[in-house]
Amino acid sequence: MTGVHIGFAAPVSGSWATPDNIDRVAVRSEELGYHSLWTFQRLLSPPDGNWGPMYRSVLDPVSVLAYLAARTSRVRLGVAVVNLPFFAPPLLAKQLGTLDVLSGGRLDAGLGIGWAEEEYIAVGADRRARGRRAEEYLPLLRRFWTDPVVEHSGEFYTVPPTSMDPRPVQPGGPPVLLGGTAEAALRRAGRMADGWVSSSRADLAEIGASIEVVRAAAADAGRDPAALRMVCRGVVVVGERRKPLTGSLEQIRADLGDLAAQGVTEVFVDLNFDPSIGSPDADPAESMRRAEDVMAALAP
Repeated sequence: MTGVHIGFAAPVSGSWATPDNIDRVAVRSEELGYHSLWTFQRLLSPPDGNWGPMYRSVLDPVSVLAYLAARTSRVRLGVAVVNLPFFAPPLLAKQLGTLDVLSGGRLDAGLGIGWAEEEYIAVGADRRARGRRAEEYLPLLRRFWTDPVVEHSGEFYTVPPTSMDPRPVQPGGPPVLLGGTAEAALRRAGRMADGWVSSSRADLAEIGASIEVVRAAAADAGRDPAALRMVCRGVVVVGERRKPLTGSLEQIRADLGDLAAQGVTEVFVDLNFDPSIGSPDADPAESMRRAEDVMAALAP
């Protein structure tokens, strides 16, 4: 696992997503030397449950990060991802900037454009031109963190001359990691972001191909590809071997090394997508026991 930082996903999905378990994972992550803690966003789920059990009951990611900021002192705190179209730019800038202040400059802002039509409809967001909206959104977000006065008139957003304080602790604001799997989204990450974060559905056996698209786009834009962070959500399921990051703990540890060889710089272990842990029907005490076993076995 040389050359790759290992993080862990906080309990945000299913029955194990309790204050006590979040606190326990936060404390153990620092005791065991993990690099980061992560959350994810899911606003709604369909009544038929066809998105999967891990999406039926999910805590708000920004609220959980605030809780984690108070319960930790060293690990970095990230979200993978918050969907930009669901927030007005100044609202998200204020929330993330505040989290950076409260955490002492430890926030990583994973941002995406969403995929669930139901959520778009419910929040009144327009799915059309999502890519163009993101291209306008990202520079505007950073301006709220850096400029003494922000004034903007664009295709999607208008901001009268105003200012936002306090500033984030990290110069320029929290690092922005863009999600997405389409080539246009990967190239946007290379051109505009501090790195890329994979989705829970990424094929980890082929993730190197996506990383190469991100890095090529960075080079085409005159940026240093080596400076970008490549963050992989590691959907871990301990049990029968089917794909990378499933199987025995020994096999999963070997997979982490393989991901580093493909260009991944950071992996966060996410057990929220294991149905026996992240489902509302799972036993929360047993889920936490299994999670602690994994945390101890995969600690850096």
